[in-house]
Amino acid sequence: MWAYIIRRILATIPVMAIVALFVFSLLYLSPGDPAAVIAGDQATPADVERIRASLGLDRPYLVRFGSWAWDILNGDLGTSIFTNLPVSTMIAQRVEPTLSLMVVTLLLAISIAIPMGVVAAWKQGTLIDRAVMAFAVLGFSVPVFVVGYLLAYIFALELDWLPVQGYTSFSNGFFPWIENLILPAIALGGVYIALIARITRATMLEVLSQDYIRTARAKGAGQRSILFLHALKNAAVPIVTVVGIGVALLIGGAVVTESVFAIPGLGRLTVDAILRRDYPVIQGVILLFSFVYVLVNLLIDLSYTLFDPRIRY
Repeated sequence: MWAYIIRRILATIPVMAIVALFVFSLLYLSPGDPAAVIAGDQATPADVERIRASLGLDRPYLVRFGSWAWDILNGDLGTSIFTNLPVSTMIAQRVEPTLSLMVVTLLLAISIAIPMGVVAAWKQGTLIDRAVMAFAVLGFSVPVFVVGYLLAYIFALELDWLPVQGYTSFSNGFFPWIENLILPAIALGGVYIALIARITRATMLEVLSQDYIRTARAKGAGQRSILFLHALKNAAVPIVTVVGIGVALLIGGAVVTESVFAIPGLGRLTVDAILRRDYPVIQGVILLFSFVYVLVNLLIDLSYTLFDPRIRY
């Protein structure tokens, strides 16, 4: 088991190295001269050269990458071109709203999707099963921003039950905090709930056809015990895998959701940085998102040691 854990941890190192190389190359892959784009149409050649020097574009590619990578390893993500603030400071100012939104969405999706998938598998072929599958198809089909605008119109503008936009820090109290996250979490979690529910149903159907489930029934085990203690435990590996993969949906969806509900998180920071061509900020945020995604998938891989008894070495 420990050999498996060590191998998985070491495997993340080249992955992050490749991600870092790609993120750094964004500056060079962008069309045209990045310095001229940032400087604008009214800039003088001196202004363009000054920006080129600040971005390191006047140095060789590998030299610049080595210097950038060394700064990253020392916790320096660079400095914003437009605000002159350290990128790490800007990220730290915006991380709470995004982290709160992702955690609430994740908890909401898991608590709804797994019971839905289990019940759909138990009631296979019934109206309940068809309803769950119809919801899953709808969740995949409707874009996040459409769901967001619809929820904001109904529950915020028409019924006036919840705030339409903004974010309240957790330090101001739990209820003001969660009140601002309910609609964004539902909008962002729709596709995530659909994904987990479908995988849970498919995996549970496979497990429920196994011999040990029939043996448990023959011994008089209750339906709840069979579903949640015997079947769900053995179906956990694919479900946990999908939960980890779905983090990418949360990261990508957070950008749209924060824009719809005016949440001042990392998604809004990314959009603003793209519009202003603030490349250091773009690089820093993408690198952070990539690190989080790799870390979550590493934790998912390590969790297999708890759910899969075959992993011993």
